[in-house]
Amino acid sequence: MVSRTPTKQPLSPLPRAASGSPTKPTPSPSPSPASARRRRVLRRGSPGRIKSLAATFDTSLRGCRRRLLKLFARLAVLGSPTKRRAAAAGFRRLRSPPRSPSPPTPKPNQVAAVSPQLPLPLPPVSPGRRTLFLDLDETLIHSQTDPAARARHDFAVRPVIAGQAVTFYVVKRPGVDAFLAAAAAAFELVVFTAGLPEYASLVLDRLDPRGALFAHRLYRGACRDAGDGRLVKDLAATGRDLRRAVIVDDNPNAYSLQPDNAVPVAPFIDDADDHELERVMGILSIAAEFDDVRDAIKRYKEIVEAS
Repeated sequence: MVSRTPTKQPLSPLPRAASGSPTKPTPSPSPSPASARRRRVLRRGSPGRIKSLAATFDTSLRGCRRRLLKLFARLAVLGSPTKRRAAAAGFRRLRSPPRSPSPPTPKPNQVAAVSPQLPLPLPPVSPGRRTLFLDLDETLIHSQTDPAARARHDFAVRPVIAGQAVTFYVVKRPGVDAFLAAAAAAFELVVFTAGLPEYASLVLDRLDPRGALFAHRLYRGACRDAGDGRLVKDLAATGRDLRRAVIVDDNPNAYSLQPDNAVPVAPFIDDADDHELERVMGILSIAAEFDDVRDAIKRYKEIVEAS
């Protein structure tokens, strides 16, 4: 279609037919300038022609828009991993952890409220039966890894700790076998040690080979962290009545939460003339007759302080 601006006159004598292409003229005879102007006016002023062109343009635009939307949707699918592809590629949706109030900062002498591996409380005990909590190292036995200890030891254990086998040479405290037998007859015996279970369990198996003495075994995971490197043995967390609970330990830090329930004992290293367990058994025999063992322990400590 030939179009001219309003300010330019048609060039003669070479007018183009309206039906010809922009680059190739139609080989038909050239019409007169007047008739050509009339046809152009008719064509430009035809409402049907304008509507047809508008409809064609609108249809093309909608089709182009649909194709672009499909293309962008496809790109979005390819760019965003699906659940299966995301799992294969190592993607994982991060979930926000539940909000919880920050725990208060413990004071230097404050014992932590929760221990991560606390296997407590213990199963119920027979009504009226008293419980005796016994420490292990330096209370019932002494152990060391020095090969020089081979000269004098009662037995050896070889636990695997942190992937490495370590040999411990163990010396039993004098009178420990008789003490355990007598204590088990009067009390529920519970070993409460800060030692690792890999090591302590092997030692206890040698002290109680038939499993008839110790009712329960509590290891380091049952201790509470005081926050300064001290491990505390909380008798209240065991579920036992403190009126009927006694602890024997060489470390005062261990029973710092319930000092009134503690019978202190001197640390044992390798003294063959040690008689501490005989003394302790004498105190326990008296405490077993009291409704509240703390009263017996208190009277004993008063006598010791006065002497």
